[in-house]
Amino acid sequence: MSEASRIADQLRRAFDGSAWHGPALLELLEDVNAATAAAKPLRNVHSIWELTMHIAAWDGAVLRRLAGEKLQLSGSQNFPRVEKPRESAWRKSVADLKRTHDTLVKTVAALPDSRLWDRVPGKRYTFYFMLHGVTQHELYHAGQIAILKKALSTTRR
Repeated sequence: MSEASRIADQLRRAFDGSAWHGPALLELLEDVNAATAAAKPLRNVHSIWELTMHIAAWDGAVLRRLAGEKLQLSGSQNFPRVEKPRESAWRKSVADLKRTHDTLVKTVAALPDSRLWDRVPGKRYTFYFMLHGVTQHELYHAGQIAILKKALSTTRR
């Protein structure tokens, strides 16, 4: 198995399941509805929905960087706003996240290992470093989502 394939496998596990640490991102989102996703049980903390769109934005940014684009997300690119918290809009956000992530996993799996050591456009680090970072990023935010779900379950009792 190539190194790029191993990284793609870790990205998939962090997102879809069979991760070593516990529930993956999609497993945490399975029972989340629009009201839960939009709720803010903790002050000055992003909602599950905002985190979901943020993860999708960065998966997309990594894809664009892999395609050679010099890119840094900021403002609403980094944390897109939730406009109207309707169930259909929430399901669309999750579907967009899945689609972007699936494309990322397939793109990474197809990379030649030699490309991993190329520098990311406009950055001082390699694609290898960035790809491990995006996996860590998803797990970090999955942990936040788990905490938000727990906070919501205790406030609704």
